[in-house]
Amino acid sequence: AVVCSEAFVKKHGLEGQAVEIIGMAMATDLPSTFKDKSCIKMVGQDMSKTAAERAYKMAGISAKDVDVVELHDCFSANELITYEALGLCDEGKAGAFIDAGDNTYGGKVVVNPSGGLISKGHPLGATGIAQCAEM
Repeated sequence: AVVCSEAFVKKHGLEGQAVEIIGMAMATDLPSTFKDKSCIKMVGQDMSKTAAERAYKMAGISAKDVDVVELHDCFSANELITYEALGLCDEGKAGAFIDAGDNTYGGKVVVNPSGGLISKGHPLGATGIAQCAEM
């Protein structure tokens, strides 16, 4: 994968090959992470939800517009929490989302078609760009 600016893509005639990232956001711990005494928030649910809301706004879309997701699935439980934080399913409904097959081909959204971090051996630093390249 080569990550480059839009100007570079145009200069080199790569428009037909480029994948444009139209929304991206980061967030860090919020006051609620510690104040609310919630285990779910302590592991990043509210932080992920905040970043998702910012990215959706930047892209001009909502979770309902998403067809495929490469998410940071460092632990199985984190994947469940992230489904909910991204708005792919209602809070507390990630298990039902998976049981219904809504997280794979033929479901509502394909999640981690690359196989996720475990399929890559979760090399720190390399997984983020690998997920972008997969898209």
